[in-house]
Amino acid sequence: MQFVHFGHSCVLAETASERVLFDPGTFSRGFEDLRHLDAVLITHQHPDHLDVPRLAGLMKANPKAQLIVDPASAQDVVAAGLTARTVRPGERFKVGTTQVHAVGGNHAIIHPEVPVPPNVGYVLDDGAFYHPGDSFFRPEQTIDVLGMPTAAPWQKLSEAIDFLRVMKARVAVPIHQAVVSVPQMYYGRFTELGPKETEVRVLTPGESTAL
Repeated sequence: MQFVHFGHSCVLAETASERVLFDPGTFSRGFEDLRHLDAVLITHQHPDHLDVPRLAGLMKANPKAQLIVDPASAQDVVAAGLTARTVRPGERFKVGTTQVHAVGGNHAIIHPEVPVPPNVGYVLDDGAFYHPGDSFFRPEQTIDVLGMPTAAPWQKLSEAIDFLRVMKARVAVPIHQAVVSVPQMYYGRFTELGPKETEVRVLTPGESTAL
């Protein structure tokens, strides 16, 4: 199996006969130019995994590709005029001759006060590749190549290492790493969830600021 990583959680997996793209989101670059796709699989509706405007263009350029989404993402893509198949954890289906098992179901907890959407992970060909989306769900299959979440507001390094150890994949491909260079995602949560009497003020590197 061949792989191309387009940044963050967007991965193209090429089996012997199919080309399957996962999670084309806002932090990913270059996937818009892909052609001859057989399927686009979305794990959940967060923008860094689902860029609806660019997805619409991608599907138009790949008219034979199936769009397969989780229940919450289905609402967004249908509202954009796209046709999609909604899958839930436990379902098994095929993309051409490639077998897909939908697993998991829940996005990892960001904070108890932050609602999280459904999250569907996908296992290809009985473990050849596993894309977990935003979760550390362990599927029943032995995994050969693992899409390994690297950094996120919902995870600690210790949790990631424990997941890596328990999965015991032959190869782990780091994904979900763009947030390391986009700290604004964390700043926003500080403002949203911090105490009302606390102002979150981001300092500009190199500039003197009175606080």
